Amino acid sequence: MITCHVRYVIDPKKIAQFERYARMWIPLVEKFGGTHHGYFLPAEGANNIALALFSFPSLAAYEQYRHDSVADPDCQAAFEYAEQTDCVLSYERSFLRPLLAQDTK
Repeated sequence: MITCHVRYVIDPKKIAQFERYARMWIPLVEKFGGTHHGYFLPAEGANNIALALFSFPSLAAYEQYRHDSVADPDCQAAFEYAEQTDCVLSYERSFLRPLLAQDTK
């Protein structure tokens, strides 16, 4: 399993727009075989940083999702919404190998 950690720099004046964008992606990741662990929006501290975590069975499955999402109309709508609202200023991805509770037994 591989987990993608996305760190977003967002416009703090457009948190509502970013939240709408985030709500679009949760079911889309799942549509393509991933498990979305949620978005984490600013609460205390930095007001312009948001995080997302989602997993795929393998890096190959993640790469297939990336490839297929480009042609998917719902994914394209999410990309366009972010572009139109300019709620995401930048983002960076990291890939992690999770150690989960069931892995400790």
